[in-house]
Amino acid sequence: MTHICIISDGKPGHLNQSLGLARAVQALQPDAVIETRSPLSGSQLMQAFLGRLKWPTSKPSLLIGAGHGTHLSLLALRRICGAPAVVLMRPSLPLGWFDLCLIPEHDCPPVRGNVISTQGALNRMQPGSKAPGYGLILLGGPSKHFQWNDEQILAQLRILLARDPRHWRVVTSRRTPLSMQQALAAIPGIELVLPEQTDADWLPAQLGAAECCWVSADSVSMIYEALSAGCAVGLLDLEPAADSRVARGVASLLQRAQVCSLAQWQGQPLEAPAQGFNEAGRCAQELQERFLL
Repeated sequence: MTHICIISDGKPGHLNQSLGLARAVQALQPDAVIETRSPLSGSQLMQAFLGRLKWPTSKPSLLIGAGHGTHLSLLALRRICGAPAVVLMRPSLPLGWFDLCLIPEHDCPPVRGNVISTQGALNRMQPGSKAPGYGLILLGGPSKHFQWNDEQILAQLRILLARDPRHWRVVTSRRTPLSMQQALAAIPGIELVLPEQTDADWLPAQLGAAECCWVSADSVSMIYEALSAGCAVGLLDLEPAADSRVARGVASLLQRAQVCSLAQWQGQPLEAPAQGFNEAGRCAQELQERFLL
């Protein structure tokens, strides 16, 4: 039986990436067990590297971690249990120290045997039973990768609502300016959902059910999550910051026709990518083949 151990630094975004990969492995092997542990303390790291730390339960067959705070623990635990260490995102330590590095293509990963390039960061979203006519609009806010502009987003929303006058659920984020929230509250025909009205499981359920999803271009993780959930995805355009690697990743989605910008859209029904979008599943298949899980 495959025993997956996630080393979590407690950050929700990092745990979301690790769970996405672990659950994709579990989809291939339904009897796989997923365990989550905190990083080792300094004294535990020393004991592990000296071979003196004992694993309290059955030893895992796969170690997964995301975030710089997990890297030493991944290597130390591999030292005592022999399981391959898989790191998500580009590590702060040398790539060759890990058995496998899953690095988003916008981070320009090198071509080497223990590196897999991914489209965006992995996530735990899964397609659900799509509700006919259900649409989401996900809005972010100021970021270092795109130049946020309330009026630019509002003008695009007016175009979207005029061309596709369904009942829209508009979801803001903690980055969304108060001025934007106030403007949205005055728009008839939409349901406004604020971040404090949701929990960690709310958005995955909504994306799983939504047929189409429009996302402001700055909300990069939401773009990839909507694609992973099987949504047809449209982008509300924003001006990218100069030389933003993340913005280049979004541009590559447009070039591959995996998403559609509002500037390109003529009002026809959006379509999800014909080949689907399941980066976590692709990487899980690779792990199973490489490590004979």
